Amino acid sequence: MKRVLSGIQASGQLHIGNYAGAIKQFIEMQDTHQMYVFVASYHALTTTRDPEELRANTRQVVIDYIAFGLNPDAKHHTFIYLQHDVPQVTELAWLLACVCPNSMMDKAVSYKDKIAKGLTANIGLYTYPILQAADILSVDPDLVPVGRDQLQHIEITRDLASRFNNLFGDTFKLPDHRLREDAEIVPGIDGQKMSKSYGNAIDPFLPEKQLRKTVMKIVTDSTPVDAPKDPDACTVFQIYRAMAGADDERTHALADRYRAGGMGYGDAKQALFELIMDEFKDARARRTELMKEPRYIDEVLKDGAVAAREKAATVLRRARAATGLDAPATGVWAPPS
Repeated sequence: MKRVLSGIQASGQLHIGNYAGAIKQFIEMQDTHQMYVFVASYHALTTTRDPEELRANTRQVVIDYIAFGLNPDAKHHTFIYLQHDVPQVTELAWLLACVCPNSMMDKAVSYKDKIAKGLTANIGLYTYPILQAADILSVDPDLVPVGRDQLQHIEITRDLASRFNNLFGDTFKLPDHRLREDAEIVPGIDGQKMSKSYGNAIDPFLPEKQLRKTVMKIVTDSTPVDAPKDPDACTVFQIYRAMAGADDERTHALADRYRAGGMGYGDAKQALFELIMDEFKDARARRTELMKEPRYIDEVLKDGAVAAREKAATVLRRARAATGLDAPATGVWAPPS
């Protein structure tokens, strides 16, 4: 059974971009793969300064993971855990940082994008991809399901692992990525990449009226109702396609309405709202029940942390031995005479 790793930053309620970009993939994979799914609480510290907010956001991501459809039980081989409950990850990040050239971090698109959006620069944000590489490599995954905007992080992970292996011998498994064939960067209501930190996300768990109001705020152009429209140039349609799938008949039908003319953007937004309500009907109900079961969430995180620490400890022992910090994997180390 192949092993899969995925994680999302602890920024509160997950949004449609998270779901369409990655979560939907590993929900589909959990019956046939061993899943390690974590909440990136350390990563959240690059921007979050309120401890109570971080605690609440971290727990909310776990609840949302399960509400979306992740099933953390023995049958599904799915482990959900918090990044800070696996201390081996931060040590691995230091070992990787020691073989990482500055130029690799300078080229990281995520850092440049966040700085361009006005976020405060700090070393944690700058070295974000190194810690992310440690997260991935810590459990020896075969696959990492990602959205298209995360492909560079997988490339950085493989580059760092290769550099380490070339210097110290085969230590890290080089994971492959899994990208949905129809995967695309999901835009937010302003047309830019959907992100909590950009304030443009659509939260599918909002109360119905508030959710509809958010969808209706999606920015569109001034093309008249009667005029034909290019669906691919419209943010509303791009979100709809990411949700339903590029090959879904509903997507094709909506595209035809765009091209035919006579449909206003308000109608397109209503179609998107109805799709969201239908797609997340069960998830919204599950989430309501999970909010009432804190002990269950505690048990899920406890079991997940035990599994992740056990696997990460094995990887860290290999890395320590390779660098000379620990005795070799075979034989007994002795100081030189």
